[in-house]
Amino acid sequence: MSQKRKVTLYFNAAMLAETQKEALRQDRSISWIIQASWRIARDVVKQMPSAVPPSSHAEKGAHPVQPALQPAIPSQSSPGRAVAARTQA
Repeated sequence: MSQKRKVTLYFNAAMLAETQKEALRQDRSISWIIQASWRIARDVVKQMPSAVPPSSHAEKGAHPVQPALQPAIPSQSSPGRAVAARTQA
């Protein structure tokens, strides 16, 4: 059995509304929608180039810097709202 952890994710208002609409349409939780989306998209995301050259990762104590992602939906509304989601560890 997998443990669940509560995390806070930030989405812009348009993305959050779209995710909520899809969760309602499928009669699923927002957490389920986000987890299913990640399972579907993970291989594509792994193929994206890193923002930090691989040689920088090898330095002692270096932590890779996460690349800034472009929003899937152009933000024309107010800043995002937080959504708490349970994820499987």
